[in-house]
Parts: sequence; C-alpha cells; structure tokens
Amino acid sequence: MSTDKPEKAHRKIHINEVDACREYRFPSNYVSTTKYNLLTFLPKSLYEQFRRIANLYFTVVAALSCFEALSPVHWSSTIPPLVLVIGISITKEAYEDYKRYIADTEMNSSTVLVWRDGQYTDAQWQDIKVGENIKVMCGQFFPADILMLKSSDSEGICYVETMNLDGETNLKIKKALDHTSSWSDKDVSAVKGSIECEVPNNLIYNYTGNLYPGRESNKYPRSSFAHEPKSDINDDIAPIPLGPVQLLLRGASLRNTEFIIGCVIYSGHDTKVMMNATDPPSKRSAIEKGIDSIILCMFFLLFLMCIIGAAACAQWTQSRGPDMWYLIPEEPDTLEFAPDDAPLLALANIVTAFILYGYLIPISLYVSIEMVKVAQMVFINMDHKMYYAETDTPALARTSNLNEELGQVDCVLSDKTGTLTCNVMEFFKCSIAGVTYGTGCTEVERANARRAGKDLPPDPIPPHKTKGFNFHDDKLMDGNWRKEGHPDIIAHFFRLLAICHTIIPEGLPDSEDGVSYQAESPDELAFVMAAKQFGFYLTKRTATSVFVQEKNADGSTTETEYEILNILDFNSTRKRMSVIFRSPSGAITLYCKGADTVIYERLRTTGNLFKEVTYKHLEEYSLTGLRTLCLAATEIDPQEYAEWQVKWEEAKASLEDREGKVAAVSELIEKNMVLLGSTAIEDKLQNGVPECIELLGNAGIRLWVLTGDKQETAINIGFACSLLRNEMVQYIVNVDTPEVQAAEALGDKQAVESVTERCISQQLIDSLEDIHKNEAQGILVDNALIIDGRALSFALKDGICQHFLALGLRCGAVICCRVSPLQKAQVTNLVKESGNTTLAIGDGANDVGMIQMAHIGVGISGLEGRQAVMASDFAIAQFRFLERLLMDHGRWCYKRIGRMVAYFFYKNILFGLTLFWYNMFAFFSGQTIYNEYFMTTYNVFFVSLPILVVGIFDQDISPEFARRYPRIYQQGPQNVYFNFKVKMAWMLNGVYQSCIIASFVMGCLYLFSDRKSGKTVDLWSAGTAMYTCVVCAVNLNLALAINFWTIIHHLVIWGSILLWFLFLVVFGYFPHSWSTYVYKLFIEVVSTSPTYWLLVIVTIAVCLLPDLCFRVLQRQFFPEDHHIIQEIQAAHETAHTQIGSYRSGQEVEMGKAGKTG
Repeated sequence: MSTDKPEKAHRKIHINEVDACREYRFPSNYVSTTKYNLLTFLPKSLYEQFRRIANLYFTVVAALSCFEALSPVHWSSTIPPLVLVIGISITKEAYEDYKRYIADTEMNSSTVLVWRDGQYTDAQWQDIKVGENIKVMCGQFFPADILMLKSSDSEGICYVETMNLDGETNLKIKKALDHTSSWSDKDVSAVKGSIECEVPNNLIYNYTGNLYPGRESNKYPRSSFAHEPKSDINDDIAPIPLGPVQLLLRGASLRNTEFIIGCVIYSGHDTKVMMNATDPPSKRSAIEKGIDSIILCMFFLLFLMCIIGAAACAQWTQSRGPDMWYLIPEEPDTLEFAPDDAPLLALANIVTAFILYGYLIPISLYVSIEMVKVAQMVFINMDHKMYYAETDTPALARTSNLNEELGQVDCVLSDKTGTLTCNVMEFFKCSIAGVTYGTGCTEVERANARRAGKDLPPDPIPPHKTKGFNFHDDKLMDGNWRKEGHPDIIAHFFRLLAICHTIIPEGLPDSEDGVSYQAESPDELAFVMAAKQFGFYLTKRTATSVFVQEKNADGSTTETEYEILNILDFNSTRKRMSVIFRSPSGAITLYCKGADTVIYERLRTTGNLFKEVTYKHLEEYSLTGLRTLCLAATEIDPQEYAEWQVKWEEAKASLEDREGKVAAVSELIEKNMVLLGSTAIEDKLQNGVPECIELLGNAGIRLWVLTGDKQETAINIGFACSLLRNEMVQYIVNVDTPEVQAAEALGDKQAVESVTERCISQQLIDSLEDIHKNEAQGILVDNALIIDGRALSFALKDGICQHFLALGLRCGAVICCRVSPLQKAQVTNLVKESGNTTLAIGDGANDVGMIQMAHIGVGISGLEGRQAVMASDFAIAQFRFLERLLMDHGRWCYKRIGRMVAYFFYKNILFGLTLFWYNMFAFFSGQTIYNEYFMTTYNVFFVSLPILVVGIFDQDISPEFARRYPRIYQQGPQNVYFNFKVKMAWMLNGVYQSCIIASFVMGCLYLFSDRKSGKTVDLWSAGTAMYTCVVCAVNLNLALAINFWTIIHHLVIWGSILLWFLFLVVFGYFPHSWSTYVYKLFIEVVSTSPTYWLLVIVTIAVCLLPDLCFRVLQRQFFPEDHHIIQEIQAAHETAHTQIGSYRSGQEVEMGKAGKTG
C-alpha cells in the first residue's frame, strides 16, 4: 500500500523511454473537444431536447395522435411540427459540434519534430507520447505540455505567446535547465533520466517537479544522465528542481526563438489547457426562468380543462347517451361512445382532450426566442457606437441567453484599474530620501478643483515625456540628482527601478529603434522607462544577469552587469517583489518594491530616517489619485545568504506545497530593509467614464467599485469619475479605531480578531441607524459606503454580512478598497444572493471570479490580456460603452422579449380555448372545429412572423430621449413588462377574446342564414370563420401594442392576414384527399356569404375594443413613464419638422426675391 501513495500524489516520467512510460498508461495526445460522437449524438442530443418539458409534452401528444380511436386529429398535424422544432435544434447542435470536430481533426493532424531512432522525424500531434523529446520551431504551437531542455538561444531562453491560454499578448520568458541548455542538440535529444512531478491539474501558472539524473528501477536498466561519455554527473547528484519557468504549455506558441527542445510530460486531456476546458457557469435570465413557471401554469390549466371535459362528457353520455341511438357505433368495443361504461369513457376523453387542447403550450416558443436573441446579438456586435477604432475592437456578445437581463440590472460591480482607467501607467511623482519630486496636476486634482469652482490651467508638456513617463522636475533630470542631499540613496532608487522586475529587453541600444521592452504589466514598464530617463538604461538581460548603462557625471555611460541571484516573485498574497543580485564589487544586495503596508512591516527599526515623511508623501499622492509603491533595499552578508540559499533550494525542490514553502523562506531574507522612497504613478480615467457613471446613477443603477487601491486614492478617484459627489453622506468603515489599535499593541492575535470583528459590526450597524434616522426625519440624501479590504474580510463573515449588504444596498455608491480577487467574487455573490440583478465588469485575470459569479459578466478588452473577455458574457473595449449596452440594447431586449413571451402565451390561450368552448357546444366529445392543417400552420405561418419582427425591431423611445430621462431604465429592474399583472392581463385578454369569438361565431352562424335554401352553415364553414377571427384578432392585437412602426412591421402584420386568405384559396384547390372537408370551401361557400364578412368584422371589433379602450384611457389618465416620454418625443419631432419646413420656406422665398431682384 505504501508504494501506491506516491503514485497518486506524483507522476514519474522516463525521458526518451516510451516503453518504460507505457506501464503508467498515460493518455494519448489525441484531443477531442466535441460534445458528441457518432454513437452518442442521437441519444445525448435528444436528451438535451427533452429536458424541456414542453418538448416532452408534445412528443407524448404526437405519440397519442397515432391512435385514431383516441386522437381528434391525424398524426400528420402533430408529428411534423414536433420534428421540425426538434430537428432545427438538433441540426444546430450537430453543425456546431461538426465545426468542433473539424477543428480538432486539423489540430490533431498537425506535425512536429519528434526524436525517434536517433533522428528527428515529423509526427502528428495525436501520435506523440509522454516521455518523448520533441523539437518545436519558431511560430509553431506546443503540441503538449513540455519540459524545456534547450533553446536556440545561448542563454537557454525562449519567448512564448500565451494568447490562447490567458488572452495576454505580451511575450513570456521561459528558460531551459542550466544543466542542459549548453549541450548540443543531439546530446539533449538523446538524454536519459526521469522526472517526478505533480499529477495533472488545471493550475496554469503552477508547476512543481524534480529531474533525477539516474533512476532506481529493476524492470528497466539504469541509464546515465550524461551528455558525454566522461560525465561528471553521478548517482549522488541532487535532484534538479523544476518550476513553471521550464514548462511550455499546449496551446502556447514559440516566438522570437528559432527552436526549443523539450520532453513531453503531460499529453492530451492531461494538459493544463484541457484541464481548464470546463464549461462556463450556466446562466439563465429572469424571463427565461419565468417561462418555466408559466408553462407549469399552462399545464395545470390544460389538465383542469381535460378533467372538466371528461367529467362533463361522461355525465352527458351516461344521462342522455341511451337516447342518442344514431350515435351508437357499429363496433361495440369502441371508446368513442360507451354510455354503459362512463369511467372508461372519461379516461379516453382525457387522452383525447390532452391532445386537442395541446395548443395551449407554444411549441415554437423556444425556437422563436432563440431566433430573436441571435438577431439581437448580431445588432450588439454590429453597433458602430460601441466600436473602439483605436484598437479596432467592436462589442462582442459571447452569449445570446442574457440579452434581456441587460435591461434589468440593479447593481454594477466594477474593477477600477483598466476598467474605469486606461491602464496606461505614467511615472508622475516620487519621494526619495524624504524629498518629494515632480510637478503637475492629476485628473483627480482637477476634478477636486472643479467641484470647488476653480479651473486649473493645463500642465505644460514635460520635455522628457515619453511612453510611461510624464514626469518633470529639474532637480532630478539631466543628472541634477547628484546635487541633491542624498545622491547615494537616489542612485539606489533609480537602480532599483532598472533591476527589480521581469521585463525582457529586445534590440540594441545603438540601433535605430533602440531597446524595446516586453513587460508583463504597465507598472513595470513605467518604472523601467523612468529609470532610463534618469540615466539608468536597461539594455540587456540574460539568464543570470541584467545589464544597465549608467550615466556618469561627465555625461559618459558605463554598462554595468548585475548578476541576478534570486527573483522573489510578486503575487496577490505577498504584495511585493524582490530581487537579490551581486554587484561588480561583489556585494550582495536585496531590492524590494511593494505595497506600503508590507514594506513598512519589514523595515529595520533603526536607521530609517525618512519613514514618517515618506508616509506623509504617500498620503498626499493617494489624495491626488496616484498609485503608490514603496522601494526598499538591504545588503546581505555572504554567509547569511549562503545559509539562506540552501533553504531556498530545498523549498524550490519540494513537491509538497512548494509555493507556501518558498513564501516562508522569502520571509527570512526580506527583512531589516532601509526605505529608499516611493513612486507615484498616474493611471488616467478612460474617456467618458464620469458621464457614463453619472448616467447610470441617474438611471437608478447602484455602482460598486472593487479596487486594490488605498482608501484615500479610491475616494479621490471616486470623485474624479462622478461616483462620489459632494452632497453624498460618506460612511467609512475600516479597522483604524482606537480599540483595534489598543488590541494590536498587546500582540494577542485572537484578541485583535475579536475586537476588530466587533468594531466592524458596530460601524456597519451605526451607519445603518444613521441612514434610518435621516429618512425618519425626512432628510433625503444620497449615501456612499467606503470600506477597506481588511474590514471587508470581517464584513463578509456570517452574522455581519447582512449588515454590510443592507448598508451597501441603501447607498448609491460603494467603494471596496484593497480587495483581493477572492473578495471581489464574494462581494458579488453576496449582492447576487440578495435578489438584485448583478453585472460585473473587469479587464484582468483577477476579475474572472466576479465576472463568472455575477448574473452578467462584461469583459473589457484592455491591456491586461483577454482572460476577463474569455470568461465574460459580453465584451466591450471601453467602460463608457456600458451606457449603450444597458440603456439601449438591454432596455430594448428586455421589453421585446418580455412582450414576446407574454404574447406567445396569449395567442395560444386564445386559440386553445376556442377549441374548448366549441367542445362545450359538442358535449366535450373531442370533436375539432378546425381543419387539421389549419391547426398545424397556425403557429408556423399566420401568427409567428409579426412577433418575431417585434422582438427584433420594436422600440419605445429613441436613445436620445432615454439619455434625457434615464430613469426610464427602471422599468426593467422593476419588471414592468413581465410582472404578474402584465402576464395575467395578456392571458385574460386571450380568455376574453376566445369567448367572444366562439360565442359570436357559434351563435350567429348557427342561428342565421343568408342562403336561398335557408340552411345554416356547416361545421367547417363555422370553423373557417372562427379561424379567420382568431388570426385577425391576434395580429391586430399585436399591432395595438407596437411602439415603433417600420415597413417591415406593416409587411408582416398585414401580410400574415393576407397570407391566411391566400392559403384558404390555394389549399381549397388541393386534392380532396388533402383538403378533405375544406375542398373549395372558401371560394364556393364562405366567401359568398355576407354574414361571414360582417361577422368577422364585428367579432374582431368587439375583441379589440376593450384592449383599445384600456390603452387609450391608460395613456390619457394613468400614463406610464414611457408614455409621457413618447409624447414629449413626438412633440419635439413635430416642432423640429415645423422649424425645418419654416426654414425651407424662408429659403424658397429668399430665392424668389433674389431672382426678382
């Protein structure tokens, strides 16, 4: 048992020994992303279709219609519509899956060079095995997860583009093992050994493993790890730790490097990209969920009608059936008429009614909604007003399921950096050795001045301004910093900017284009550009060193090599990055940059002369909206470093919790630092952000900003972007209270936790009570909540979160500062579970959690890659486009879909109930009054197109007037168009109109005759008249509800009615076997009857009159918001037209006068 445990925790790979790897049964490298295969397609696709209860119901109806003794209609009128609806959906699924199959086949058939039989040969991706060495050329994609052994670069470096994995376009640097990077291609390709690494997982940025030069195995012969016969590598060599820097992932591509050689360690569905290929969270709109409840109600009504009809039929047959001798069938066992067996007759009648009244359930609803939503999605994608020309980025609707949800948003939760701001960082100010440098005003300062009634003049353009550098201060520029009080500290400050990063320089400093930088973040790029302007020019980077051209006092430059010993990476937990390097003098130094909270905790207790004054500068920078970082340094004793390096190597070689152990070892060296100063970077707001936020606020949408900035910075950014206003009452919740500070002084962590939790809870309760007090006194003001990350961690706990949520929902704006990605998702989930419709918007990987958690996720196509976009439901290039997405597309889609669904059930209730009322005349015998083909074509030809056009094109008011009166958006969150009252009104209207049509037609045509023979009309003539009334009433009722008429609306409304009469004529000439009782019925019987035409006109008028009167009275005496705005818009357009006509008339008169003159 003990030998099995390591196999479950790790996997072992034998390099270049496929046979040895075969016993572990690693999966092949064949990858399939299809949902189906030939065997599973039919059952799985049918299962997907029959998960919809309506489809299951119609399948049962179609099956029962095959039994002529029970079914009132022929199977040809039920099965074809079902096959058509399900067939369309299945065909769509098959087409989409076939496209995935073609893409899979193309990728699996791609070729790569594989080392086999002592040489490289082309092999298809699907044939690659774990343990094989492969050679990938520049521009090719990696076919599997590969451990990099060698690169064409002399330093063993390669550049990788990971756009397909995380959406980021900036190149990543990867490095081969030092032990193999200098070997020849042949020696590396033929190398033997074993790798022990973690089992396959979906952590793209993590990888832990060890490479062993020799391996213990009785089954296979031992093999050396030598690259030449006389190797100095022996059995006692320590395992070589492997990390993410050596891992090349499937789906990434090789760039700017001729080739790499590596060993396949994960293949096929074990690769990290495939382990991450999970379905996104299933999201359904509120209207779609409401459809399910309506269908259940329809089923209840259907069963009620079946039971009522069956009971009435059994009672009538039992009491009066014996006297109806002419109804007794020739076959005594038939179920059609059995006076002596009422229970059996009732049961048979239930089945008959179940089939007949099935038109209550709209079979085409799902397909129609899908068609409308796809059209709406196309409109979103093609909207030129949401096209960002600067990056050639249009809006993108990645799903059509949530179009209408965009019109019901209660709360927007937004990231700040890259979402509200441009994420184009510019070095703006700095504090070095206690002195602040830099001139100019930030956007926040200008916004504060405008609020105070002042207007600051524009700053002059700095002479040294360049990308990432917007700094001007003569005291530091052009080498003047050497004249300052602490030039040695200033030099360390600039050198830190040039060394402490992971930027990759490309090019030569003496070339025409100079050196360009591949940076993983715009912050790092701004720092390196600043260092260059200050005279510390990063020119080259190798696997072990960075080269910096440092400008001397006489203007000459000296290129200095700094040997990079260790890089202690930044992450959201550490909030800092450190570099340990050896200078040419041999001194070992640690440079560290990070958040002020973590840097100040690691400063030495003595010798930090500028600690207090730098902190004041940090506060000043924060008040002006600048992003700050602290810079610190310390020299390390060589003996101390050697001891620490041993621990570092042990942590790096650990296969268990390597990340945690590395972080713990990092803590041992990142201490006793000296503060150098701080940087202040400006990230400008995107164009249109303040206007967009103001409009969303006026529309009644709450905005929560979740940012990693300090509290002061976040507040000032809030004012700059119009999220916060002077008249707002601000409630600030944080842990900076005397009680918490007193507890922290005692050093008892548990006491600190308890006191902090109590203080945060009390602050939230006091804030809520203050709001209630103001409301009770009639003081109506807008409120804003600002809470920092540490306080938020307590506010999200059980027992406190309800106070936090209640307070947040009473505020028009909420700012959460210093939040982690996990907290973003937790806050989003908290608001979501309160019943509010949430929309999360962000641009980076740290926003993915909240984007997927919210009802609607919107990704910004910014500078932090496309991870947020790939996880989103909608993607836009700028935050300001959110205004168009919600106020226009969202509001229209909600109203269109809401009306469409209600109308679908109305028209089906109207049609289904006419059958029920007629059966009441026919003693619920199950006899239908309509021809079977009339029933089949009802939802296909005569009433379907108008509602599709309304669902795609209908508008209540123009975008211009929606901006003038943004509160109109609240009709969506308040569910004005799809609430219980609206749905009941449509359905009751259907009930009323069905009663009118059935009673008028049955009464008039059976009681009166306009024929010379004196005979009244027959059943099928009555059915034709009733069907005509239904088609006309349904289409004209929709016409009353239309807000926005176009030529398309006219074509489909009047065209559908005309199509019905055309169908009557044409179908009447079909062979008798097809047309049956309606053969030439319209031409020879119905159309010649004046009563028919008068009846249709009167019946339709009586049907529509209540709805028409209601709409007129409502608009006149009880108008809704959109009614009033429509009147204002109409008056404005009329006045505009009259002014235009007046001006045209003046021009004509002036022209005449000119000619006369």
